[in-house]
Amino acid sequence: MKEIWMKYSYLFTISFFILGIFNIIFAWIGFLCLIMPFAFVIKDNRRTWCQSFCPRSNFLTRLSARIGAHRKAPKWLINGTGKRVMLIYFSINMLMICLSTLMVYLDNRDPSEKIRFLMAFQLPWNMPNLLNIGFMPDWAVHLGFRVYSMMFTTTIIGLFISNMFKSKTWCAICPMGTLSSLALRKKNTLQLVR
Repeated sequence: MKEIWMKYSYLFTISFFILGIFNIIFAWIGFLCLIMPFAFVIKDNRRTWCQSFCPRSNFLTRLSARIGAHRKAPKWLINGTGKRVMLIYFSINMLMICLSTLMVYLDNRDPSEKIRFLMAFQLPWNMPNLLNIGFMPDWAVHLGFRVYSMMFTTTIIGLFISNMFKSKTWCAICPMGTLSSLALRKKNTLQLVR
């Protein structure tokens, strides 16, 4: 099963974006990519998700293997500054997602029904919503657009970085990889103390 997933997991990334076009509520699937790294850290006591199962890593590796530059990334990008920038971006984005969704839930603002790049740049097209799955509350639709926007932004950044440098360069600065590494260190520290 693991070999099959490793071979075809890139299809998960492609499916995520296609399903979002059919109905933005499918963007909630993106939460799997936010939760699974930690589930594997707890289960396996290592970064199994990042090393074997991450669909975005598989997608970027397959794509950049054919068209990437395969250059070594600069140390500042993968050892410190790049990780911090991506982690700060991710943290601010998650905070904005949570707060704006809460505001929509409380009827303090209208839901945003546009895809944004880097949280600030609204893309010039509307999502077609080809599949009507019934009534969804405004906050759920808003959250779907925000998650889709975040995944879209990080995928575009990943494509750019993976094509400029080696294919796994995105993995070195991926916020989920950085956070799961921190969680793993914390878990191992707690085990040593006991």
